[in-house]
Amino acid sequence: MTRRTASRRGTPPAEPKYWQLKTALTDALDAEFSVGQVLPDERTLAARFGVARATLRQALDQLELEGRLQRRRGVGTTVAPPRVGVDVSPARQTWPGAEDDPWSVDGFAVAGAPPVVAHALGVPRGTALPVVSRALVAGGQPVAVERLYALPSPEPADGVADADEALAALRRQPLEGQDRSVELGSADAEQAAALDRLPGSPVLLVTTRYSAAGRIAAVSLATYRADTCRLTFGDQPLALTAS
Repeated sequence: MTRRTASRRGTPPAEPKYWQLKTALTDALDAEFSVGQVLPDERTLAARFGVARATLRQALDQLELEGRLQRRRGVGTTVAPPRVGVDVSPARQTWPGAEDDPWSVDGFAVAGAPPVVAHALGVPRGTALPVVSRALVAGGQPVAVERLYALPSPEPADGVADADEALAALRRQPLEGQDRSVELGSADAEQAAALDRLPGSPVLLVTTRYSAAGRIAAVSLATYRADTCRLTFGDQPLALTAS
């Protein structure tokens, strides 16, 4: 029994069928299709490769996740262009809204802080905060959207009235530092509509925390299209800490 178990553990697992299909589809994309070209419908592709449509969808999902395909409303599945490099290195960033900031403002509101924002800012969940909505466009298409939550300005005033005032209030504070975290997620209905994607499409979720006056002063929740964006972190030296 022990010998049989060891033998099974030493045998590499067989590739799932959808993964084999993904390899065949990749070869077909390289040989037969160009960037922007629309793929045949699922029924045609499934018949060509002799697989069930469920298996085909798994392979297409994987290729979309890897940035080889895009699914577009009213168009279908197309061959994706090379990913856009987006530098998210904290060392190369300042307060949002700086002169060379490539993001554009889409809107402004006062809204309740979601749990992740409330925790970072140290305020009760649902606290009313100024929220600036912004978008990042590359190649004529939106590649990322952002909701920037800020603590109310410490300066005496009647309150922030618009996005420009909210961003200006942040820039008046000395930026002490920032940190970012990145995770893979899927687009909800609102994010999908803003990014011209389908709900459930893979996205990269980037959370940035900006600190000033010894505390977190603003939190950015940015959603990047995983099929078109390649996040880079600048040319920074690797810091090693001995324990």
